[in-house]
Amino acid sequence: MKNFWFQKNVLITGGSGLLGSWLVGILSEKGADLTILMRDEVPSSRLFETSVLKKTNVARGELENYYEVERTINEYEIDTVMHLGAQTIVGTAKRSPISTFKSNIEGTWNVLEACRNSKLVKRVVVASSDKAYGDQEKLPYTEETPLQGRYPYDVSKSCSDLITQSYYHTYGLPVCIARCGNIYGPGDLNFNRIIPGTIRSILLGEQPTIRSDGTYVRDYIYAKDAAEAYLRLAENMEKKEIVGEAFNFSTKNKITVLELAKIILKEMNSKLEPVVLNEVTAEIKKQYLSSEKAKKLLNWEPRYSIENGLRETIPWYRQHSKTKTE
Repeated sequence: MKNFWFQKNVLITGGSGLLGSWLVGILSEKGADLTILMRDEVPSSRLFETSVLKKTNVARGELENYYEVERTINEYEIDTVMHLGAQTIVGTAKRSPISTFKSNIEGTWNVLEACRNSKLVKRVVVASSDKAYGDQEKLPYTEETPLQGRYPYDVSKSCSDLITQSYYHTYGLPVCIARCGNIYGPGDLNFNRIIPGTIRSILLGEQPTIRSDGTYVRDYIYAKDAAEAYLRLAENMEKKEIVGEAFNFSTKNKITVLELAKIILKEMNSKLEPVVLNEVTAEIKKQYLSSEKAKKLLNWEPRYSIENGLRETIPWYRQHSKTKTE
C-alpha cells in the first residue's frame, strides 16, 4: 500500500532476530519511524550489518518487564506494534521452560496490556506459529484448527495466541495474529535449525547432521515472504473482516527434513551425505499450513520457492562465514 508506512511510529520487538531484521530493513525503506526494543546486542545479527540501525531508535529493555515495554510505547508515541520478540528455539524451550514461558507468554501480555493502556496504538500484529496448533491428525492446519500445544515452546505459542485473542474479544484491542511455518533466510544465526546448520556444515566441509530420523515434515517460508505477509496484514487491519483474526502464512511446500537437506546439498554442489542421528524426542512429526484465508482476504501469496529462497540465502552464509574468519 503506497505511502502507508511513511512516518508511522512503529515498534518492533525482536528486531535483531531473523524476521525482525527483515522488517526493520523494509520499513526503513518505506519511511517509517522505527523503534526496536532490544534486550541483548548481537553484533553478528543481520541488523548490525547495514546502516539501518543508525536510523532506528533502540530502547533497552526486556519483554518480561511491563514498565519498560509501557515506557517504550509511550515515549516513542508508537501507533503500530510488530510483536516478534520471543524465545524461538524448540530445544532451548525444552531445556529452559520457565524462561521460555516468561518471555513468550508474560512478554506477550505485557505488550498487549501496554498497548491497551496507550491512547495512540492503532494496530498490533503478534507473531504466533504453526507450533501453536500442536499435534493434529488432520492436515494442513487451517485457522479453525484448535490450538493445543503440548511441548514447552508449542504451549508458549498456544498461550500467547489465545491471550492475544482475548485482548481483542474483551477489550477491542486492534490486533491480528500471524502464524507462519518455519522461517528461513539470510540472518538466521540459530545453527541448530536445519537450513543454517546444513549450510554451515557444508561450508566447513563436514557432513550435515539431521537430529530426527529424517522423515519429519515441515513447510518453510522465506523471510522476505514472511515480512511482506506481516506488512500486508497490518496494512489491512482497519477492515472489519481482518482485525481480530489469525492468518496462516505458508508456501504450501511440505517437505521432509532429509529432502530439504538434499536440496541444500544440491544447491551448494556438494557430494557430502547427511548423517541421520534419529535422536529427537518431544517434537511433532508432521506440520504444515493452509494459507487460503490469507490469499482470499489479504490477496497474499508467497513469491519464493524453496530453491529460489535458498539461492538468496546460501550466498549470505558464505559471506558471513568469510567475514567471521577474516
